Amino acid sequence: MAVKVLILEDNPVARGFLCRVVRESFSDVSSITEAGDLDAARRLLGHSAGGRAAPTDDPYQLILVDLELPDGSGLELLTELASYPATRIVTTLYSDDDHLFPALQCGADGYLLKEDRFEVLVEELQKIVRGQPPLSPAIARRLLTHFRSGDGHGPGQAQAPQAAAPAVAAAAPAALDHERLTPRESEVLTYLSKGFTIKEIASLMGIKWFTVNDHIKSIYKKLNVSSRAEAAVLASKQGLV
Repeated sequence: MAVKVLILEDNPVARGFLCRVVRESFSDVSSITEAGDLDAARRLLGHSAGGRAAPTDDPYQLILVDLELPDGSGLELLTELASYPATRIVTTLYSDDDHLFPALQCGADGYLLKEDRFEVLVEELQKIVRGQPPLSPAIARRLLTHFRSGDGHGPGQAQAPQAAAPAVAAAAPAALDHERLTPRESEVLTYLSKGFTIKEIASLMGIKWFTVNDHIKSIYKKLNVSSRAEAAVLASKQGLV
């Protein structure tokens, strides 16, 4: 199955640039669809403004979303994609807290700055395959500074418990959490805890790496963890590794 990508970007030059970045990042991408505004993106996803995008028989696996668009904000689409099984990444020129934290709160799985070099963007997108959040270096530093300083407020602070909460994960009822994992998720968690990369897990299980990525996101949500290390701790306690 070919990996489908949707790029929502109003600037044609930027769209072309992002297309090249995506193709360079993933060898298994063969379908990239471009949208210049929210209305076009919604038509492609099959829903209307204010509604919720529902998965189809042939869904997009990766969606890049610009924030400033001619007919609204990319935050609207992120919210509408809450139940859509895709990796959602913001691609923007804005690196300030007023754009970053609302985007993460609305469900963005990553945040990339279009002003970064081509090679940097390729490297950050490839982190998806390794199970790491795609964040521009400047954004990663900003997040670390924000949470280390302890002066976050508003939407940013709402993320703080997950960003620095190994203790919370350890306190979660492991047995009950494990019961909620599907057999596939338990298998992915076992491989993940043993240090396999997403591509290696996909090869071992005979599935696409984007599917593995979806399983990992579900595992993190069910176990109330935010990293491979925290998931590994719970897996060890449950006797999976």
